[in-house]
Amino acid sequence: MADWSLAQLLASLHEDIQQKLSIVRRSINHPGSKGDASEEVWLELLKTYLPKRYEAAKAHVVDSKGQFSEQIDVVVFDRQYSPFIFTFQGQTIIPAESVYAVFEAKQTIDLGLVNYAQDKVASVRRLHRTSLPIPHAGGTFAAKPPIAILGGILTFESDWSPAMGTSLASALNAGTGDRQLDLGCIASHGHFERDPQTGSYSFGHETRAATAFLFKLISRLQFSGTVPMIDVEAYAEWLVK
Repeated sequence: MADWSLAQLLASLHEDIQQKLSIVRRSINHPGSKGDASEEVWLELLKTYLPKRYEAAKAHVVDSKGQFSEQIDVVVFDRQYSPFIFTFQGQTIIPAESVYAVFEAKQTIDLGLVNYAQDKVASVRRLHRTSLPIPHAGGTFAAKPPIAILGGILTFESDWSPAMGTSLASALNAGTGDRQLDLGCIASHGHFERDPQTGSYSFGHETRAATAFLFKLISRLQFSGTVPMIDVEAYAEWLVK
């Protein structure tokens, strides 16, 4: 019998994330630097454990009409089929068609952060996304509708007590349409998820919340399918403007 323990491996994954977020909270006083360090903890988790068809980065999102989102702390995007990702002076720009999920990452969740995250997610979902017919040996498949972009929040702690109680539920339920949040993690307390069929939220009170969130995100991405074929020519029109 092997000496490995799956339960311990999964526990260690969460403990690593929680410890890193805790160190950031205790060691960094400057709010901006603390926020940047928190983002990096979550980005490292996703870059390490998401399937390689996905990438994660702090970025702006742009559409073929030249409209930009606000800066997003964590963007999960397609790496296999994305024809271009812009980088300039340390800034990353991702075409809207390539985006699977966007998250706001901070140290502590409260009402202001939920509202802020809802606005950030909406700034991505409102962008225009192209989709071309897909050629195959027997002809072409119809253009695929753009996938639903997941949106959420990632934090270490909560200003609410209990963290996963009615205050969080009320704040989440206030976000409708493009502002709704689908998934999130409060590493010290648990994770939440919105049921796409009923629109209701469920709250997990796990001791290994980061691991539970990671598995839930991977599952949701599996059911998202693949991003549509981007119309590169729509972006190329900007070359003559």
